[in-house]
Amino acid sequence: CCTPDEGIQQVAQKMVENDCGAIPVIQDDSSRKLVGIVTDRDIVSRIIAPGNDPFEMKVRDCMTSPCLSVTADTSLDDCCRIMEEQQVRRAPVVNDEQCCCGIVAQADIAREAPAGDTAEMVREVSEPM
Repeated sequence: CCTPDEGIQQVAQKMVENDCGAIPVIQDDSSRKLVGIVTDRDIVSRIIAPGNDPFEMKVRDCMTSPCLSVTADTSLDDCCRIMEEQQVRRAPVVNDEQCCCGIVAQADIAREAPAGDTAEMVREVSEPM
């Protein structure tokens, strides 16, 4: 996770270190309340492409907020349906207090779900809006 006050370069380094393309954004380290998500695409389309200096920008400048989330009790079918409807490839997982406790990615579902469910999800998420 990261906070809205973290620098873009720091978050990009976290993405490289963790081999991921999205980082949940939490209010602060003590509350861990989910306030958004920042993706590699957010950084490129909202910081780099418009010509902003990534060394001067913060996560709050490009994060998606509010963001879709699911709970640990959300069924796999419901999680797939929600991600398909919202056309997202990743969804932070929150507990009852809306604190971030994980993230589920399309790749996680591909490893665990039946092939037909995975194909349907990829097709739906990839449809133009």
